[in-house]
Amino acid sequence: MKEITLEAKKRTGTGKEIAKKLRRKGLIPAVVYGPGDEPLPLEINAQSLNSILRAGKGENVIITLNIDDNQAQQKKVLIREIQHDPVAGNILHVDFQHVHLTKKITVKVPVHLVGIPIGVSKDGGILQYVLRELEIECLPSDIPEKVEFDVSTLKIGDSIHVKDTKLEKVTILSDAEGSIVTVVPPTIFKEEVVPAAVEVTEPEVITEKKAEEGEEGKAEEGKEAKGKESAKPGKETKAEKPEPGAKGKEEKK
Repeated sequence: MKEITLEAKKRTGTGKEIAKKLRRKGLIPAVVYGPGDEPLPLEINAQSLNSILRAGKGENVIITLNIDDNQAQQKKVLIREIQHDPVAGNILHVDFQHVHLTKKITVKVPVHLVGIPIGVSKDGGILQYVLRELEIECLPSDIPEKVEFDVSTLKIGDSIHVKDTKLEKVTILSDAEGSIVTVVPPTIFKEEVVPAAVEVTEPEVITEKKAEEGEEGKAEEGKEAKGKESAKPGKETKAEKPEPGAKGKEEKK
């Protein structure tokens, strides 16, 4: 485990306004804490911290803090949390954990994969991450920077589990049966079949009923028309008048 050095100064004030003033000066507010220690507020140079992080040495790397607080002191620390501005992305605050080189601590170590699986390059499978970090317990000086796995021989359906991890001087706390990475079959997209539209026809009974209604209507219309014709002027029939003297002849008989 590599060790790096970072200069720090004890911070005399706390609060949002103090923190804003420090950031305008190119400084970052920080705090260091640990078992049996009182939290110690600090201020550190933003450029120095960013240089450490850009070099990839900030995660799980022991940092020696040279603290200027009227009596120079050193603390071995690990970066536990970095708060970033959600918009600008610049660092707002850093938490350091004071560690003792003779006491074990619990940390999470990143997983790093090496190679391209056969199931991906030849069979078109997909390499799927399940765990990107492993939780371990060890002495600060034994913390690995990363845990590497060679995945080049993996076929479709093959996996690497936590129990396959081989680390010295380290106790793995993650579930031993848990998968770290697996190769899954390629995704096949099926074309959606849209059912053809079905023509809806009216029931036969309804059709006949409508036809009957139509015929009845026509019959009624015919009757009305006939009645109208008989009622036209000049079409009336006159009753026949009896011949004169006919009634008298019948009486004489």
